[in-house]
Amino acid sequence: MTALSPQVSTSIVYPSSDGEPVAETYVHLYALLVTLEVLRQYLTGQRATVLGNQFLYYAQGFPKLRVAPDVMVVFDVEPGGRDSYKIWEEGQTPAVIFEMTSAGTQAQDQSFKKTLYAQLEVQEYWLFDPKGNGYPTNCAAIISSVRSTSRLPMVLARF
Repeated sequence: MTALSPQVSTSIVYPSSDGEPVAETYVHLYALLVTLEVLRQYLTGQRATVLGNQFLYYAQGFPKLRVAPDVMVVFDVEPGGRDSYKIWEEGQTPAVIFEMTSAGTQAQDQSFKKTLYAQLEVQEYWLFDPKGNGYPTNCAAIISSVRSTSRLPMVLARF
């Protein structure tokens, strides 16, 4: 006699949200949205995507291993939005990541995320404090650059 065993689903769920707010303050949200839109317009017509506050999954099979960069630019992928970004499916790591940092996120932005993005070989990692609490120039600050082959022009502006 042959017994039938129930089929157990082994598909892994990669959530697209965690219920957390997009930004700490209106000023941070505004900086995120402006950065996202300017880069999206700049890269129109190129094989690249610009994503904002979406999960970046970096370890297949481990949905808890994720971060949600405020803005990330990925080259050599199809343009357009995604619910989340899985490196192993797309075949590309983000080239540039921007974080709108604050007193509440600065420690994690400058330690864990800096280390993780370097390990993922993100080419450029920028921190911007729109309230000016952490940087004397109140301006974007480059924290980590794995390679200096950026496809984005380096523009610093005083805010």
